[in-house]
Amino acid sequence: MRKDRVTEAVWGYAFLAPVGLGLAVFYLWPVLQTAYFSFTEWGAFGGHTWSGLDNYRRLVGDPEVGRALINTISYTVLGLIAIPLAVVFAALLNRKMRGVGAYRTLFFLPVVTMPVAVAMVWRWLYNGDYGLFNYLLSLVGIDGPNWIADPDTALYALVAIGVWSSIGYNLIIFLAGMQAIPAEYYEAASIDGAGPVRQFFRITLPLLSPTAFFVSVVSVIGSLQLFDLVFVITGSGAAARANPAYPRLQTVIQLFYDRAFVTNDRGYAAAIVMVLLLIIVVLTGLQFRFQRRWVHYA
Repeated sequence: MRKDRVTEAVWGYAFLAPVGLGLAVFYLWPVLQTAYFSFTEWGAFGGHTWSGLDNYRRLVGDPEVGRALINTISYTVLGLIAIPLAVVFAALLNRKMRGVGAYRTLFFLPVVTMPVAVAMVWRWLYNGDYGLFNYLLSLVGIDGPNWIADPDTALYALVAIGVWSSIGYNLIIFLAGMQAIPAEYYEAASIDGAGPVRQFFRITLPLLSPTAFFVSVVSVIGSLQLFDLVFVITGSGAAARANPAYPRLQTVIQLFYDRAFVTNDRGYAAAIVMVLLLIIVVLTGLQFRFQRRWVHYA
C-alpha cells in the first residue's frame, strides 16, 4: 500500500478504536462471559464449577421455560400491531394542519417517560377495585375484570401497555421516512388521477418499506427482551407468584432474573438468556432473509 493509503487507514482505525473498545468491553465480553457461565454450576456463596451441558438439558425439560417463551413470543406477535398503527398516525400527522407539532409531541411523550413510571400508572388504571377503566365501565353497568390478575386478560393488558409505549417511537421514524419521499412522485400521481388513498398504497407504503423493515427488526428484538413492565406490574419471587395471572405474564428475561438473582442459580440463568440470544439471532436473520421479498429500495 502507498504511504498515503496507510496513513488514511491508520487514522480510520484510530477514530474507530474508542467505539470498538467500548463495544468489546461492554457488549462482546459480557456475551462471552455469559456463554461460559451457561456451562457452569454456581454455589450458594458465589463459587462456580464446570457442569458441561447440564444446564441446557435442564432447560429442555423445564415447563416454566417453555411457558415463559410462549408468553414472550405471544407478546411479540401481538405487539406488532403497533407498526401499522404507527404508519396510519404518521400519515395523518404528515399533513399541514393546525397544532400538528403538539400532536406529535403528545404521541412521543410515552417514549421519553420512564418505563417504571409508565408501569405504575397503568397498574393503577388496570386495578380491579379502584382503577379508572373499571370505574368507566361501571358507569354503563359493566363489572370490569381485574385486568392484570385475570389470566384471560393479563397478556392483552400487557400488550396494550407495550403498544402505547412504543407507538410514538415508531411514528417518528415513519414520519421521517415519509418526509424523505420526493414530492414529485405524488405530483405525478395526482396528474394521472390518483387520489390520496391510492397514492398511500401505491407510493407511500412501497417507499416506506425499508423504514418498516427497520422498525420491525427493532420492535421484535425489544419485545423479546421485555422485563421492566412485567417486573413492576407483578414483582418477583413469591409476591409475583401470588398473582393468579403470573403464568401468563412471565417472560424469558423475568425468568432469567428470578433464576440469577432470586434463587442464585446463575449458571442456569445464563443458559436461559443464551437460548434467548440464539432465538433473537435466528429471527433477525430470517427477517433479513425475507425482507428481499417485500422491501423496495428507491
